[in-house]
Amino acid sequence: MSAPPSPPVLTVYYDGACPVCSREIAMYRRQPGADACAWVDASAADPALLGPDLEPSQALARLHVRRADGSLVAGARGFALLWQALPRLRWLGRLASVPPLRWVLDGGYAMFLAARPLWRPKTPPAHEAITPALEAELRSDHAGETGAVQIYRGILAVSGNPAVRTFAEHHLATEQSHLDRIEQWLPPGRRSRLLPAWRIAGWVTGALPALFGPAAVYRTIAAVETFVDRHYQAQLDMIDALPPDAVRGELRALLEECQADEVGHREEAQSLGPAGHPGPVLAAWAAVVGSGSAFAVRLARRF
Repeated sequence: MSAPPSPPVLTVYYDGACPVCSREIAMYRRQPGADACAWVDASAADPALLGPDLEPSQALARLHVRRADGSLVAGARGFALLWQALPRLRWLGRLASVPPLRWVLDGGYAMFLAARPLWRPKTPPAHEAITPALEAELRSDHAGETGAVQIYRGILAVSGNPAVRTFAEHHLATEQSHLDRIEQWLPPGRRSRLLPAWRIAGWVTGALPALFGPAAVYRTIAAVETFVDRHYQAQLDMIDALPPDAVRGELRALLEECQADEVGHREEAQSLGPAGHPGPVLAAWAAVVGSGSAFAVRLARRF
């Protein structure tokens, strides 16, 4: 009976859609000792191959290396670990582990990541699976998440309330994550031409209620997220009505995740806001926010 195969010394997760990254990884794979490592192209692999602690967006954002014990190392430290696993480059890995040189390597890798979008293709996966109607919906989602980021920036620019600021900072990070992930599906040339207007409108929508205190902020967020919940649900229903497709299934999973986050934002805002019915001014403002969001979606689908 043959012995079971040995587990890989390291598992390397890289972005095969990045020309520079793929060439560098190809060079490493030609090195002696590379056969003891497992190599996973995160741009083409089934997400299940990444493990429960590594999201596809994270794996595409920077190099990740998993040790045999299951622990995960990212970025420049991942390169140092990989070099130490390859006999010809072991000396370089040891040097890169020395703090002063490690800091230089961290800075150099950060500069590389900042420049990488210039040459990495910004096309959505299998774009032919995205119908014109779905593309219009994605354009509205991108515009909406752009506005959402600005809403929370507007709140932070005006509000000095610690609880409101904590609320806004937390949800700003989530909305920025949504925006980054939707941008992977929608190349720059297909995004709304009215993005400057959406940024201004979003900022004002956050800053104006922040002038009047926490109750106005929370009512505003609840009104926005009530509309966004319905908007995402309509898109999920649209995808469900189309023939099954792996790419559309991936898009559906993203939109469903975004919807769940937005519902969580609404519920938190409602729990933090005042109980009972809002006064006539806040009720009128919430109605304006809801109708304004619907109008913006209609424009973003077309322009």
